[in-house]
Amino acid sequence: MTTSSAPGKVYLFGEHAVVYGEPAVPCAIERRAQVTVERREDEQLRVRANDLTLDGFTVTWGGETDTRPDVDVPTPLVEAATGYIDGAIEQALDAVGEPTAGFDVTVESDIPLGAGLGSSAAVVVAGIDAATRELGVELSPEGLADRAYQVEYDVQDGQASRADTFCSAMGGAVRVQGDDCRRIEDVPTLPFVVGYDGNTGDTGELVAGVRELKNTYGFAADAVESIGDLVRAGEVALRDGDLEELGRLMEFNHGLLSALGVSARSLDAMVWAAREADALGAKLTGAGGGGCIVALDRTEQTHTALEYTPGCADAFRAELDTEGVRVER
Repeated sequence: MTTSSAPGKVYLFGEHAVVYGEPAVPCAIERRAQVTVERREDEQLRVRANDLTLDGFTVTWGGETDTRPDVDVPTPLVEAATGYIDGAIEQALDAVGEPTAGFDVTVESDIPLGAGLGSSAAVVVAGIDAATRELGVELSPEGLADRAYQVEYDVQDGQASRADTFCSAMGGAVRVQGDDCRRIEDVPTLPFVVGYDGNTGDTGELVAGVRELKNTYGFAADAVESIGDLVRAGEVALRDGDLEELGRLMEFNHGLLSALGVSARSLDAMVWAAREADALGAKLTGAGGGGCIVALDRTEQTHTALEYTPGCADAFRAELDTEGVRVER
């Protein structure tokens, strides 16, 4: 039995634009998904999912059973869960050169599902690491990131970037632009506060919406390019440790994302609550449409303000996690 974990993430800047080759800067946070893998004697795959802001479920498939389980769980949820786990196991088997193997897999996470905090990337990274270790092979973080990206790319119909999976595998703050992925060293303390509205956005639908706007209107394409310019300015501020400038650029980034149609009333309400609490800056994080915002605030004011904001289901501090994927046992 092998257990690995990997962190979730928030975006300082760059979501959506990263799909079009612009840079993005995601940061790992100290909320983790944990995957336990134990090899079976048959070729079945049994998956138990807990704590994914769901009631949890257990499904078994493969070998002599049907290709997909018949359980009392919404079909899209089962398909997404089994798709990511299927992909992680397939990548692990490919990495070790075994064509088939069965596993009992348990997924536990304190990262809200579909909230823009990289839950799927963390599950896939931790899953590949645990499964390959269970089979006696240890992959590098870079190798795990690459294989996890292939899983997200397949499950998300080619609309994934390398940002989430690379950040989860490496930890800390990273810069991703196309296939160029690197860790950012000497990052200052980033006082993150996260607000969560309890909802989820449809990543594929939101990405498709931005693509349609970008292809229809020149000014929407300009907005995507402007996000890229903003990220490059943010890298300078991050290197200089200028949190005030980082906050201003986060505000600008949120405005551009809102103009591209990926914000929501609940996200805007939480951003405004953070602003009125004198946060250095605040923006949505992830695909949008619902989920989370991230703010920078050295004080407790934003956290308190979010707790009293209608539509905010949860608010928490989230320290930068400098450690990426790791084996737990």
